[in-house]
Amino acid sequence: MLNLAKSWFSDIRFWLVLFFLVRLAGITQPPLEVAHNWRQTTVCMVARNFSEVDANILYPRIDVAGEKPGITGMEFPLLNYCMYATSEIFGYSHWYGRLINLIVSTLGIWFFYLLVKFFFDERRALFASLLLLSSLWFMYSRKSMPDTFAVSLVLASFWVAIRYLYPERHSKTYDLFHLLLFLVLCCAGLASKLPAGLVLAPLAVAFFDKTVILRRKTLLSMVFICALIPVISWYFLWAPYLSKTFGFSYFFMGMDAATGWSELWQHPGDLARQFYDVPLKYSGFAAFLLGIILMVRLKENRLLWVSLVSFIFFIIYMVSGGFTFIRHSYYIIPFVPLMALIAAYGLTMLPWKKLTIVILCLVCTENIVNQVHDFRIKPNSEALLTLEQAVNQYVPASGLLAINSDNVPTPMYFAHHRGWICRNEDLLNPGYREEIKAKGCKMVVVLKRSFGEEVQLPLEIAESTADWTLYFL
Repeated sequence: MLNLAKSWFSDIRFWLVLFFLVRLAGITQPPLEVAHNWRQTTVCMVARNFSEVDANILYPRIDVAGEKPGITGMEFPLLNYCMYATSEIFGYSHWYGRLINLIVSTLGIWFFYLLVKFFFDERRALFASLLLLSSLWFMYSRKSMPDTFAVSLVLASFWVAIRYLYPERHSKTYDLFHLLLFLVLCCAGLASKLPAGLVLAPLAVAFFDKTVILRRKTLLSMVFICALIPVISWYFLWAPYLSKTFGFSYFFMGMDAATGWSELWQHPGDLARQFYDVPLKYSGFAAFLLGIILMVRLKENRLLWVSLVSFIFFIIYMVSGGFTFIRHSYYIIPFVPLMALIAAYGLTMLPWKKLTIVILCLVCTENIVNQVHDFRIKPNSEALLTLEQAVNQYVPASGLLAINSDNVPTPMYFAHHRGWICRNEDLLNPGYREEIKAKGCKMVVVLKRSFGEEVQLPLEIAESTADWTLYFL
């Protein structure tokens, strides 16, 4: 019986299933948890608009563009479209994105495990996968957000590339199939979130491996370029075209290097926190530092090169993000697999096997405990679930609203209308009220407890509760 338990605990499939089941808790809850509900509702807006307005994947739209149609440049909406496709079968619901992301992100860990096992060994692969499972990945892999979704697709493409480059180490390899599969997975992952390509950086090291046939390197490089063409076209041609043509920019698409570097330089403490606290918490970061020290001392050249190449690309990514990289925790996600690998290297190099397992358990526990808050929604936000019903009594579905949620789109999503999100200062300005009225705004929603603060407006009140006041405009 003891041997059976040991075999389970050392099998990554057991942990993948266990973590999958744990993260199913509250999977159907609305996107109102503390961390990045705004980002989830923008994903849900696009999916819902595919279902209700226009299913053309080339024209994603959100609901906070005022009187405009809301079409704007963003990452390629693959996750959103998967939600839409599911809704065509079962009817629309916001939690489809959560489940789709959870399934794909669980498979992403499996491919990560295979990659580490291929280049190192099974024990290190297990440790690295458990660290990644319990990292920031634990929380974001169950959100309707494309970050872990995209990284998982790219990790899958990485494994397919390795299968192609090293056919002699696999029982079966179908060259054309693996090239085409790499093309599809790589293109889908990069298009879903361009920074996900950072996890491919170690693939550059494989190209210096003299045991890999030159023809295979050349063909894979050509396929990679083919995968980049639609991705680059989307991000640098089509997305800017949408924002310019439809007069609405909402999603952050990067900044120039000088500005980004300046913003990072001005916030060194917050930047450091993105590494020592956010991804693996303090104990995990300690294991990460241990891994760096040991691989330098022991001259683990392969891992050193992988780390160096990845970090160079990651610095470019950080600079392009500037303060946005610091402000949003999910920006670190493409770097977390490497951090988990290095931390696992540090732990597996310790001479005390039983103590090492205890340390691994402590690291994973600290990570998970610091994320359990994300399994519940804010109590004072639950009223938003009835906002649509309240607004519909006075304004038809096509009517435009203004909501005092500043730059947060969450209340507009739950109101299930289009319109403006603004500040109290804007609503107190008679000129602003006249401007949005002229553009078709029918009602002002003043939120009092969640996403906004109460403000008295010189307008006719339609309804007032402890959570909001609805004003006719």
